Amino acid sequence: MNGLQGMIRRWYQRLIAGANFLQAPLLLFLRVYFFWQLFLSGKGKLFNIERTAEFFGSLNIPLPVVSAYIAGATECFGGLLLVVGLCSRLVAIPVAFTMLVAYLTADYEAFTSIFSDPDKFVAAAPFPFLLVALLVLAFGPGAFSIDALIKRFAIPERPGALKF
Repeated sequence: MNGLQGMIRRWYQRLIAGANFLQAPLLLFLRVYFFWQLFLSGKGKLFNIERTAEFFGSLNIPLPVVSAYIAGATECFGGLLLVVGLCSRLVAIPVAFTMLVAYLTADYEAFTSIFSDPDKFVAAAPFPFLLVALLVLAFGPGAFSIDALIKRFAIPERPGALKF
């Protein structure tokens, strides 16, 4: 039995090592794919601010022009920062908040059907951006990011310091 248990343990350790190797490329792919789309969406909002503000007004969002600028800037500049992985965890917070506001205003029916009709919740436009923003917030941007380069080359390790 020890031989079989050892073989299973070795195979499991190889599986874990392979899966760990995939973390950085997966996080890079998710960041670039989804946050480039978010950047384009934010850029579209900013370049068509009147139409965006009119749409926000139709959703009864207070101060629609100001809200349009805030949402557009968050999506545009936050998307770019998340694509390159700079200040990722910090930037993921306003992006996630913006997506929650988008759910509560433009996709309220999808938001309220999270348990009764999960397909509707997942199919809503804010979902992938919210999900990936929460992933970046929880796990960081990965090894292929400016944050990782800064951590590696610019921030010296101190014995006994907190590790993030």
